[in-house]
Amino acid sequence: MNVLNKKHFLTVKDHSVSKEIFDLYYDEELDMLITSPQPELENLGKYYESEDYISHTDNKRSLFEKAYHFVKNIALQNKLNLINSEQPKKGKLLDIGAGTGDFLLTAKNNGWETIGVEPSDRAKNTAKQKGISFVEEISSLENNSLDVITMWHVLEHVPDLELQIQELKRLLKPTGTLIVAVPNYKSFDADHYQTFWAAYDVPIHFWHFSKKSIQVLFERVDMKLEKILPMKFDSFYVSLLSEKYKTGKMNYIKAFFIGLKSNWKASKTKEFSSHIYVLKNK
Repeated sequence: MNVLNKKHFLTVKDHSVSKEIFDLYYDEELDMLITSPQPELENLGKYYESEDYISHTDNKRSLFEKAYHFVKNIALQNKLNLINSEQPKKGKLLDIGAGTGDFLLTAKNNGWETIGVEPSDRAKNTAKQKGISFVEEISSLENNSLDVITMWHVLEHVPDLELQIQELKRLLKPTGTLIVAVPNYKSFDADHYQTFWAAYDVPIHFWHFSKKSIQVLFERVDMKLEKILPMKFDSFYVSLLSEKYKTGKMNYIKAFFIGLKSNWKASKTKEFSSHIYVLKNK
């Protein structure tokens, strides 16, 4: 997507790796922000080389990492409950951006036939040791072959957004369910931290979504948005990282209260730090 004729929204810094400066532009039609410039694919890997990017490891070295994995275990059960409620008969599940495979392992142990896609060899090798199966590219999968597709904080990382959405439509069975979780730049914590908001995560987050943008993008491929669910833990996690970027310290207590305030505000505005979107074919 071209940023020509788009309104400048914010200038932000890659706080975790390169310290480079990027701009966010507002797409009025989609109510979405676009990162500019976007790295070339061959250079993208270097921007993921950060200790803050803990979804690619199973490390539990620090209090932060231990807290992350404690919350992660709760979230895994919540995710399983969600897919089971949407598809009670179970079936074939694809997780795009499977990381170290814990969600797929949870689903597999619950009777799902699972497969993953993960660009990080480090994360993928960890997942394979847990018995998780992978495909290299989703283009190799058959049309209408999946009961559930999940993308937990992955759609914002995809370089070719429109192609990705078309592929999701192609792969899903007519009765299938697509579940997409992404940060929400309209949340209180985003507004509070501004350029230090960790979920901007430039440049590896190419896109920054609102509820409208998800609805409009998927309507273009004849998919309907059925539910929007909050990810209440995300406000605390993002606030912790944002505090680190802003002050050089985690500031656990302050971050906790900002996260709490974000969820309290969102109980009225319905603009949580992150949302889960449940989508189905029309």
